[in-house]
Amino acid sequence: MGTLYLVRHGQASFGADDYDQLSPLGLQQSQQLGRYWHERGQRFDAVCTGTLRRHVQTLEGIQTTLPGLPAAQALPALNEYDSHALIRCIHPDPLPPADTPERYRAHFRLLCDAIAQWMSGVISPAGMPTWEGFADGIRQTLDQLRRQHPDGDVLVVSSGGPISTAAGLVLGAPAEVSIALNMRIRNTAVTELSTSPKRLMLQTFNTLGHLDTPATRDWVTFA
Repeated sequence: MGTLYLVRHGQASFGADDYDQLSPLGLQQSQQLGRYWHERGQRFDAVCTGTLRRHVQTLEGIQTTLPGLPAAQALPALNEYDSHALIRCIHPDPLPPADTPERYRAHFRLLCDAIAQWMSGVISPAGMPTWEGFADGIRQTLDQLRRQHPDGDVLVVSSGGPISTAAGLVLGAPAEVSIALNMRIRNTAVTELSTSPKRLMLQTFNTLGHLDTPATRDWVTFA
């Protein structure tokens, strides 16, 4: 039996012109995760990431403190859905900057509404697959990794959307459950899927053992 370690990227640049860039704290979170694994002798038989910059930068942070990782395979199916395209479908006017708690909450309320409408087929965001296509890409990728590494440990660096979708698929939960899961996934949180010859099983979800120290407990972020 092996394990897929699904890692959400470190804190990105929410509210900036380019979200797809780790913040200084996001890099620290990633390095701390690598350090945590290194101290425990964790080794990986394979590594894969999405193709987004924040995925690659998160892996680079992990690599600085966890030497000896295999070369990474880039898998586009691990990329996040386009939150801006989703929101534009239901709110075409520009949103004010999410620079207050109220605006931050309003942004994510709109996003959750848009995701629900995408899942039900009410909206078709430009440049995005259907919900079924998005979920099926994740399912196929997980099955591929399970078959290729039936007894190995695989590091997967991705985003909240694919990871929450993966958890929902493994649990057989309604699609809408993944929305609630996604809103709770923290930066560099680890979700473990145990593998068997026939299926995947959820072992842990959204854990932050690497940040559970007096020096790092204030490093917990969601965006």
